[in-house]
Amino acid sequence: MHTSRSVRPLFALVALAAALACASAPASGQGFMDRLKKKAEEAAKRKAEERTEKRAGEATDAAMDKAECAASDKLCAERVAKESAAAKNGTNGGGQGGGASTAPAKPGEGVWLNYDFVPGDRVIFADDFTADAVGDFPHRLHLLAGNMEVVDWRGGRYLRAADGGKIEIRLPETLPERFTLEFDAWHYGSAGGEVRFDPKAAAPRSRFEWYGLYEAGIVDDERRLLGKPTIPRDSGVYRIRIMADGDHVKAYVNETRVANAPEAPLGRSKSIVITLPPGGDQPTLFGNIRVAAGGRALYDALSANGRVATQGILFDVGSDRIRPESTPTLTEIAAMLDAHRELRLAIEGHTDDAGDAAANRTLSENRAAAVKAYLIAKHHVDASRLTSQGFGESRPAAPNSTAEGRQQNRRVELVKR
Repeated sequence: MHTSRSVRPLFALVALAAALACASAPASGQGFMDRLKKKAEEAAKRKAEERTEKRAGEATDAAMDKAECAASDKLCAERVAKESAAAKNGTNGGGQGGGASTAPAKPGEGVWLNYDFVPGDRVIFADDFTADAVGDFPHRLHLLAGNMEVVDWRGGRYLRAADGGKIEIRLPETLPERFTLEFDAWHYGSAGGEVRFDPKAAAPRSRFEWYGLYEAGIVDDERRLLGKPTIPRDSGVYRIRIMADGDHVKAYVNETRVANAPEAPLGRSKSIVITLPPGGDQPTLFGNIRVAAGGRALYDALSANGRVATQGILFDVGSDRIRPESTPTLTEIAAMLDAHRELRLAIEGHTDDAGDAAANRTLSENRAAAVKAYLIAKHHVDASRLTSQGFGESRPAAPNSTAEGRQQNRRVELVKR
């Protein structure tokens, strides 16, 4: 049993006192000294437990702060990063990205070069469970089977299902012909999970299935279209993405496309039912849900309205660093500019209203400038064709009172000029 250094002197003192007392006390006092020694050891054990709980609490608090920090609040993100590192003190149980550090991935490079997932541009449903209490079931989901609860884990909130179960996402509208679904999962068992988009349909429908990290894809009663994602076991949660355009469906695990099914009738309804597999000795985790309606091609929308908002350009929290998942949207913008040489664009950055207004404006300016710089450097777009500007929270596209509205407001817009 490992004992913290701060507790060892207490054990040594108790042992010394007991030895001295035993040397000088009569036999009749031995029972008293044994009881005294036992009480002292129990006190030391309690002290060690309190210190352990304090460290765990500090790490948990930091993780909760990180989850609750607005994506646009750079100062908050920086503070939390420092607090989290200090609280964990290097003992994160192997954590995400444990081991030697590697250079961050960049859009359009390495495994992201051929990544082609583009999220829908109108958010229908979004939930990261930050509005739910730890230990509760998420109030915006519906439990169909199993026993689940919200937990804090590695800086985020997740639904934990030790023995598996089934949940339902009830949507405010029927899924459109073009839509995307994204969620995080952590499951390494052999049992399978599935996602159904028309769960009450009389006729069999195609569905998405995944089996830990072994295989995943689009499945129906006639054929199995399964891929084999390759993700290190210690990588933490992985992101599952499904993109549907009519019956043409693609599915991804992180950056790997695991299915490209041209004829997969998922069906459409106002309900998405997800079966979470049992995890054995390691519970299944699920969270960070986003359902969005797909839109028209960027150029079509730009021609019709003079501006188009995209949800496909993502940034690190509180940063202007473009995430590699942004590759498809950036590639589409570059291709549009290449095909239409007369086109000139103003790139606008926007945020939600969380955090300081001045900081949000600065961050949005930096993000818009980062997109402009990327298009110039990576795709050789003439700098004279692009301008950038940030508006922070001053031009919301939707109310900031809902999770969907806040996500809708964190966007990059392209304006024809």
